[in-house]
Amino acid sequence: MRIPLSWLREFVPVPADATAEDVMADLVRVGFEEEGVHRPADELSGPIVVGEVLEMVPEPQSNGKTINWCQVRVVPEGAEQTLTGEGIDPSGVQGVVCGAHNFQVGDKVIVTLPGAVLPGDFRISPRKTYGHVSAGMIASARELGLGEDHDGIIVLSTVGLSAEHGNGPEPGTDVLELLHLRDEAAEINVTADRSYAFSIRGVAREYAHANGLPFTDPASLVTAPVPDGKGFPVRLEDAGPIYGVPGCDRFVARTVTGIDASRPTPPWMAQRLRLAGMRSISLAVDISNYVMWELGQPLHFYDAEKLQGPIVVRRAAAGERLTTLDGKDRTLSAEDLLITDGSGPIGLAGVMGGGQTEVSGSTTTVLIESAHFDPVSMGRTRRRHRLPSEASKRNERGVDWEIADEAAERAVQLLVELAGGTPGPGITDVGTRPESRVIELPAAYPGARLGIQYTEQQVEDVLRELGATVRRAGVTAGGQGLGPDAGPAGSVFTVTAPSWRHDLEIREDLVEEIARLIGYDQIPSTLPVAPPGRGLTREQAARRRVVQGLADAGLTEVLAYPFVSEAQNRFFGSATEQEGSRQQMVHLANPISAEFGYLRTSLLPGLLDIARRNHSRGFRDLALYESGLVFLPQGPLGSASIPPLGRRPDDEVLAGLDAGIPDQPRRVAAVFTGHDSAPGPGHAPRAVDWQDALGAAQDVAALLGVELQVVQGRHQAFHPGRTAELRLAPAQHRSGTAEVSDGAGATGIEVGVAGELLPAWLEDADLPARTVAMELDLDALVAAAAGVVVAGPLSTFPATSQDVALVVADDVVAGDVLATLREGAGELLEDAALFDVYSGPGVEEGHQSLAFSLRFRAPDRTLTADEASAARAAATELAARRHGAVQR
Repeated sequence: MRIPLSWLREFVPVPADATAEDVMADLVRVGFEEEGVHRPADELSGPIVVGEVLEMVPEPQSNGKTINWCQVRVVPEGAEQTLTGEGIDPSGVQGVVCGAHNFQVGDKVIVTLPGAVLPGDFRISPRKTYGHVSAGMIASARELGLGEDHDGIIVLSTVGLSAEHGNGPEPGTDVLELLHLRDEAAEINVTADRSYAFSIRGVAREYAHANGLPFTDPASLVTAPVPDGKGFPVRLEDAGPIYGVPGCDRFVARTVTGIDASRPTPPWMAQRLRLAGMRSISLAVDISNYVMWELGQPLHFYDAEKLQGPIVVRRAAAGERLTTLDGKDRTLSAEDLLITDGSGPIGLAGVMGGGQTEVSGSTTTVLIESAHFDPVSMGRTRRRHRLPSEASKRNERGVDWEIADEAAERAVQLLVELAGGTPGPGITDVGTRPESRVIELPAAYPGARLGIQYTEQQVEDVLRELGATVRRAGVTAGGQGLGPDAGPAGSVFTVTAPSWRHDLEIREDLVEEIARLIGYDQIPSTLPVAPPGRGLTREQAARRRVVQGLADAGLTEVLAYPFVSEAQNRFFGSATEQEGSRQQMVHLANPISAEFGYLRTSLLPGLLDIARRNHSRGFRDLALYESGLVFLPQGPLGSASIPPLGRRPDDEVLAGLDAGIPDQPRRVAAVFTGHDSAPGPGHAPRAVDWQDALGAAQDVAALLGVELQVVQGRHQAFHPGRTAELRLAPAQHRSGTAEVSDGAGATGIEVGVAGELLPAWLEDADLPARTVAMELDLDALVAAAAGVVVAGPLSTFPATSQDVALVVADDVVAGDVLATLREGAGELLEDAALFDVYSGPGVEEGHQSLAFSLRFRAPDRTLTADEASAARAAATELAARRHGAVQR
């Protein structure tokens, strides 16, 4: 919102020396944000004066162009030239070459003399052209930065100055003063809830609040006539069947006859509109925009002679069309509120008028519309037709329903004064004004909410300063009946919100206004003191230990959007295609992108998107991880009814709401591409493989002090032969989830997957081959963790190591054999690891040789070789029974 300072000064005493920066600084104190300063004179300097054309000689040129060699008087007749410098003629008559032809001898024009500077740092100096020395320039609106029109130079008798200055302004008059170009504007950002500030009226009131100055309401300067029912007929036929309220609840109509719509807009009005950010179009349009900017009430002018029958405000019918003022033919929706006459639609109510009743230069009778519309209807119509306008911006945020008649009367005054019109007979004012909102506010409530003591008189004064009607409704004992935060005993104010403050609905809104106007700086800054003995919960500490541990291991933490496609959820969120087809997922009602319209059921889609983006930018060796929530609905989502505002829902309602929220377990996932390290002299980096993904998963388990069982697994997003299913050992899990068994002795709860991603998918996704990943249910691991990880005691006795090579069938998983050896070796086994896999000569076809190292140690003695051999034999025997293993 731009505020020309000269306009603001009409309604509040802004100091004469105050700049736009000063005004913005004052408005910041009452909650606005400063945007910028606009000063047309900053780009104009030097002698720019009124000139009278004494002589003009057309001179055709060889290039087919005709120029005018002009003699222009730039000082009053009989006066001496007081300006000096190169190119300034002491006689006061300048010779100027001009290519425009829209003026004649005797016209008053704008002359930029040598030494002047125009927008774009265009400096005027004498120059030889077309056989003459042109000592200046006769300026157009574009050259002065006053607009984009370039129909020729500015003739001052056509811009509304003759009436003010007799036969026109005196030659030599300073144009910057004449056209009010020394005015400046402050631009502020107005939030949608403060629609009243989209007007000089609203901003002037706020400036008065900020500085404790008297405020003159421009609406109070206009006395609207009493409606007599004899004005132009208007019917309101929309009772609110769509949005529950009438689309138009008040419509004021006035007529003005005998206007001369071809008259120019006076410079003071045109310049104010330009400073406000609007183009000067025509006198009638400029007047409607001027009143809207001044009072905040959008108006629309109709050529009354083009209207057919009474005006009817109604919703559109199926198939109706309207050509709006921008020349576009629009198909209307049944939700659109229309202004119609006997011929059909003539305007989109509150958004834009129709072309067939547009006011033109030949219009002599104008019908003024000043109405109050439903903001919801206005906003939806504007978005539906992609038709932003200054009128819709105000109507969809809400305007003051009380000043429709004052705004219409203000427009009548300007049409009479500037266009020579006569007020038409009759005043139309139909509809029922909305009721103002009434709020009960205990006097002690603001202080209780803000932590600062306000007197009752302070509270009452601020509320009255806002424009509210305030009366004391009695005394309450500690806020009885008004909620637990009402404050101590004291007066209760009954506050009727002013008609221009649609944002004041509840007590908290009034508290915010009291804090804002008394001053946010009056509220003490108090840092909360954390209660003793509290810190991170066990679960929070465990989660932090995991994310920090992965970062310490060299992985980079990333955060991905939780929005994915349905195909991504089905592919990554389910182990098989059949399970994916049955998978439930949360569908977003209003997604950012139609392609990604679901909440994730796995972290991997987002991680892999980030990996792809980084890989495309040249980052080949990646180790990324994320810890976050996934969304797993198990039943119907949402609630059948939304509880009302203003009171706490009961336990049954809260339980229903909670039941409609999907399960949101926390997971941790990692993705690896490229190599494990950077190359260097004497060092060849290793390409990452499934062991890196499995190692990251085991690192997470180790950080939490839990043990993972690793078994051969299958997942549709992973390589069929390089996929590990990760389970919690039976003794560790604490949830009610049923255990599963693979038939080979491994049981437990499945908590994740690790391995190499499906090669065909990687190729389609433009990711490098051998990309590996892992994903774990972090909540299940944290629940299984014992809390603090305590290191076991270290034995000081020596270890005994023995190796064993077992031949098993190719389909036997090495991890299963390793688990069996650990089980069979008993308590003396300290560690077991697979160190070799062999198939070839010496091993039966269809079989493989698995070599394991076993380390034995006793906590209280030195083991003998016989004890270690016996433990190894027991482990080998169990592997033979369970897997058919034969010692090689």
